[in-house]
Amino acid sequence: MQISEEMIREIALQVIKEMEHADAPQEAAKAARLVFKEVGVAPKHTNNDEVVIAICPAFGVYQDATITGVLHVEVLRELIAGVEEEGLKARVIRVLKTSDVAFAAHDAAKLSGSGIGIGIQSRGTTVIHQKDLAPLSNLELFPQAPLLTLETYRAIGKNAAKYAKGEHPNPVPVQNDQMARPKYQAIAAVLHIKETEHVKPGTKSVELSVSFK
Repeated sequence: MQISEEMIREIALQVIKEMEHADAPQEAAKAARLVFKEVGVAPKHTNNDEVVIAICPAFGVYQDATITGVLHVEVLRELIAGVEEEGLKARVIRVLKTSDVAFAAHDAAKLSGSGIGIGIQSRGTTVIHQKDLAPLSNLELFPQAPLLTLETYRAIGKNAAKYAKGEHPNPVPVQNDQMARPKYQAIAAVLHIKETEHVKPGTKSVELSVSFK
C-alpha cells in the first residue's frame, strides 16, 4: 500500500478531530506523563522473579498514545501493575534496533531472568514472548491494537507474570472486530513508519528507569 501526502494529511485531520472531541477524563489524564531515564545497556538477569517489558523506539518519546489515543503513560502503568499483582517485578527496556514488536518482545524475553518478556509498539500492538521460542512464535499475540483497553494491558501483564512463575494461564480474552483492520489500516501504517524512523540498527537495548509524573 502506497501512502500519499494527501492520505497522511487526512489521517492527521482525523486524529486532531478525535482529540478535540475527547471526553473530560481523557483530557485530565493528559496531565500525567512518562519520564524515562536511561541507565545503560540492558543487562541479562538471572533472577526469575521478573518480567521484562520492551518498548519500541518511539514509545513515550516521539509518540505518546496508542492508535486509539490511549496514553502510553497509562498503558505502561497497567502492564507494570499486572506484573506486580502476581508478585513479580517489571523491568523496562527500550529496544532500538527494531520496530517489529515480535523481535522486541523476543529480546525482552532473552534478557529476562524468568525468560518471559512483553513487547509493545507505540501504536499499541503487544506480544508476550518466551526466550526459547523462535522470534516469530510467541505465547500470546495482540495484533488488533484498536481493540486493546487498559484492562487488557493489565491482564497482559498478569498473564506474563503467570508464565514467568511456570503457570499455564488461559489466554487474555480480546474483542474481535472484523472492521478494525480496514478502518485503522492507513493510520497503523503511518504510525509504524513514524516508529521505524527512530530505529538504530545494531544498537543494544537500553535499560530504563521509569517514573510517572
